[in-house]
Amino acid sequence: MTTHAIDTLAARLGHVFARPELLSRALTHTSANEPSNERMEFLGDRVLALVIAELLFKRFPDETEGEMARRHAKLVNRDSLAQVARGIGLGEHMRIADSTRANDTMLADCCEAVLAALYFDGGLEAARRFIETGWEGLIAADAAPPRDAKTALQIWALGQGLALPEYSLVSQSGPAHAREFVIEVAVAGRAPARGQGRSKREAERVAAEALLASLDR
Repeated sequence: MTTHAIDTLAARLGHVFARPELLSRALTHTSANEPSNERMEFLGDRVLALVIAELLFKRFPDETEGEMARRHAKLVNRDSLAQVARGIGLGEHMRIADSTRANDTMLADCCEAVLAALYFDGGLEAARRFIETGWEGLIAADAAPPRDAKTALQIWALGQGLALPEYSLVSQSGPAHAREFVIEVAVAGRAPARGQGRSKREAERVAAEALLASLDR
């Protein structure tokens, strides 16, 4: 990755790197057959969780723990991370195999690794500055705490006089620190839907969202 490319991305992150090699490592996917960003993803995930929790605690002083938890879960999930990654053009800077196309999971993982690079190079404040700007639109988008998709699907099923939705594990893959789960949810009389996530809970949520979306068609 050229110095110009590093500087361009760093400007979007709002940070001047004393150790640009950290950012280069954060952008390196395992498919590139070089030392990758997998370990950095682990730390970046925790940095994001802490800063988002702090932002929500200060921004919504009247909300309950459960309401903040629903906001938090949405803001740190794969879809939100991928959206932020696309917003700064992260995909064009990723170091991946020529035959590999960056999907939402890869973008989300890389975004987490970039947060770790910011943390290592500039401390928590560097990571916080980027999170505050990068996630502002997502935080502002929900005037009220988002309703949990699994709860919404359960309410719909009961309202139709149907049995509760049933979730089943279809597959799981990936290393222990970066599992990918595929979950299927079924409701009587409806085609089942599947969701993918880095935890069973996230995959269930994505599956529930997919089935809810199909109800409108």
